Amino acid sequence: MSPSDTEGGPPQRGRTLNIILWAVQILLAAFFLFQGGGKLLGTEASVRLFDDIGLGQWLRYVTGVVEVAGAVGLLIPWLSGLAALGLLGVMVGATASNLITPGYQVFAVQTTILGVVFALVAWGRWPRTRELAALLRR
Repeated sequence: MSPSDTEGGPPQRGRTLNIILWAVQILLAAFFLFQGGGKLLGTEASVRLFDDIGLGQWLRYVTGVVEVAGAVGLLIPWLSGLAALGLLGVMVGATASNLITPGYQVFAVQTTILGVVFALVAWGRWPRTRELAALLRR
């Protein structure tokens, strides 16, 4: 136990990291609510993207649901790390898809960067994710 634990507050470094993580999580949540919502509503760009991918529009709906659920999860403290891991998985799939779909390779940079950010959020929220896993095992 550190001295700050007995004083009732987190260490300053931990508090700063927590503030940064929340700011990033809120921005990512807003972005993925918008992106996932567009997929669920069937915007012209999202329909065209999934036509170009060639696996069918069902994947657009699945991706939209996962992105919206992940965005909501980023805003729930106990689920934020798990949501970041899930969205990291989506970014891995999106990067692979971007790399193999003609005309979309440039977007692989964006999805790779987002994947790295999600990995950092998942790492920063790992203690809570571990606590959640322990709670679920009981």
